[in-house]
Amino acid sequence: MPESPCGLECLPPRDPGTEVGRLRLAVRLGCTVGLLLLGSAMVLGLPSPLRRRAVPRCFRMLLRALGIRLEIHGASAPGGALVVCNHVSWLDVVALQVLTPMKVLAKVEVRSWPLLGALAGRVGTVYIDRDQLSALPEAVSTIADELRAGAVVATFPEGTTWCGAASGTFRPAVFQAALDAGVRTQPVAVRFRDGDGNATAAAAFLGEESLVSSVLSVARVRDLVVEVVVLPELTATDRRAMAREAQAGITRVTGARLGHEETREPVAA
Repeated sequence: MPESPCGLECLPPRDPGTEVGRLRLAVRLGCTVGLLLLGSAMVLGLPSPLRRRAVPRCFRMLLRALGIRLEIHGASAPGGALVVCNHVSWLDVVALQVLTPMKVLAKVEVRSWPLLGALAGRVGTVYIDRDQLSALPEAVSTIADELRAGAVVATFPEGTTWCGAASGTFRPAVFQAALDAGVRTQPVAVRFRDGDGNATAAAAFLGEESLVSSVLSVARVRDLVVEVVVLPELTATDRRAMAREAQAGITRVTGARLGHEETREPVAA
């Protein structure tokens, strides 16, 4: 299975000048927990049509609670589709759900995430055990069934998170689901900027970092922006060619280089 060499050394050093104060941090965290509780109750209690309308609003409010500005460029056509995206952070999923309600292919560990795990399960997350490669064909088959039923399914072909400045190779297996189901494949690029408009890895969820620690790090950042760029649908008809086309389009937007180089200073203690 894919492994990312990106780790804590890829994160920017902590700088008090780019962080919010303790009071605002406490407010952000309190609002985030409150919204997650509210969102869990909504998706567990609402019928499907109402849930589809409520989920994007809930996730948009979650981004606002964390002090993150969302920018969406482009729009996806309605109907079933396989959405393929680069993978930097758990925030990728949040931003994609604002774009449109979608099911997500995720590692099985997501089930145990506090509150987010319950939300993910309720909105139809498809899980895969990354330690068992033999589970991949079944996952692809499950995704194809969801696509045939008209669902929008999001997947991250890199297979794990990268820092954003570097990216992993897009694996072709999941593209087979779109071919089997006869639906379009929609590449989407996600990138993060700081208050000065520069690319930042501040939101990256890497290595052995816990979800709670990552949420805390994100909540500290002042003026974080997440951009979602909807790219043209893929034209290739072979899964390997589709993977190459999707990666080329996404990296043109993000500016990420393929592979990893140890070029950053270590994170401050």
